[in-house]
Amino acid sequence: MPSDQPSKLRVAVIGAGPAGLGAAIEFQKLPFVDLQVYEQAKELREVGAGISIQRNTWRMLEALGVYDNIDPNNIYRSPDGHSVQHRNGRTGELLISNEQEGTPPRYKHARALRSILQQALLKAVDQSRLRLASRLAKVTELPSGRLSLSFEDGHADEVDLVVGADGVRSVVRKHAFPDHRISYTGTTAYRGLVNTQEILSIKGFHDAVTFWHGPTRWVYTCNLNNNIYEVTARTDLPEDENTVSWGQDANIDDIRDRYEEFSPVLKEVLGKVKKVKKFALFAGPRLAKVVSGNGIALVGDASHPLSGAFGAGAGFALEDVYVLTQAVKWAYERGYPIRDALEIYDRVRSPHYEAMYIILNKFAQSNAAIRSAATFDDAVTISVESKWADQYGWLYHYDVKEVWKRAYEEEDARREKQESSSRL
Repeated sequence: MPSDQPSKLRVAVIGAGPAGLGAAIEFQKLPFVDLQVYEQAKELREVGAGISIQRNTWRMLEALGVYDNIDPNNIYRSPDGHSVQHRNGRTGELLISNEQEGTPPRYKHARALRSILQQALLKAVDQSRLRLASRLAKVTELPSGRLSLSFEDGHADEVDLVVGADGVRSVVRKHAFPDHRISYTGTTAYRGLVNTQEILSIKGFHDAVTFWHGPTRWVYTCNLNNNIYEVTARTDLPEDENTVSWGQDANIDDIRDRYEEFSPVLKEVLGKVKKVKKFALFAGPRLAKVVSGNGIALVGDASHPLSGAFGAGAGFALEDVYVLTQAVKWAYERGYPIRDALEIYDRVRSPHYEAMYIILNKFAQSNAAIRSAATFDDAVTISVESKWADQYGWLYHYDVKEVWKRAYEEEDARREKQESSSRL
């Protein structure tokens, strides 16, 4: 161990969702790290319905060593191998079926209750490192370069590295980038769980992982196994004084009229949803960097407030975690300061999120054509072809381990060349 470094690097992870739990798992593997995870909730429980486990997410779960913590009986994979189908919500016509050619069986898309993924991660976390009911109130940068953390319950901590894994409403991001703002996207998701037999009893219903599209709204249906069927209706809604960035109890009847042009099958599906929560979707502009100062790194939704735009938020968060912890290890082993770890982390992840925001800009451009379409069916065709075809499938095939390996090898070579030049 380098003699000029302290015996332990004090790391605080803020938030215990998939990003925070993933960070805990990886930092636990580093013997030079003294870790504490802070979570504002009094108990860990996932809010929402289902979550997609994409190819890149499975790879990350494997890298973290928790792949086998997920029971295959608790996830749904389509029997015919498709990852998702896209249908016209009015006619039911199948427009696209993504078949996952070339994807190894163990990495094929799955859908599960959010709690399944949470428990798989939590099982690998040292519970003694987790402090619940700890809402971060303030971050103060000290003259020493360390960071002082103050919590609403009066608890305080002083650390070398703060990892903001505290979601789209990140307190850490607010400290690091005080001018950054999130805002309502104009879209709200209504999420419910229904008895599977009630859904499958509907005549003409296709049992698949399916988006049923309209011009500006859709319905998503998916079997989650264990007699649970997921139904999510995502629609444009105006903002009002009750629009907030967290889940609220709701009634599906509040939006039934917005699906009047959809098929009788879809109307019957919505009629089966008795208990539902609504989630107004908030997002923000891309951050120029996902790090700040000498000791703050953002991961997950804190680093890219995209509001689930690509259905792989957990995978992206675990990619962040992998690169960040590998960067910290890389810097420590070479005797470099923590800021060097943050720089290389940002160099890997910021361009990746820039590419995602470019895609979102393309989506926004296609909205004009969708709005000007002559008919429901024309608008659906434009929407599916411009937003849902496989031209963006590279996001799920992205191999972050290879990208990281290339990044640190290039940085090692650059530094070696620089040192060689300085000796001449």
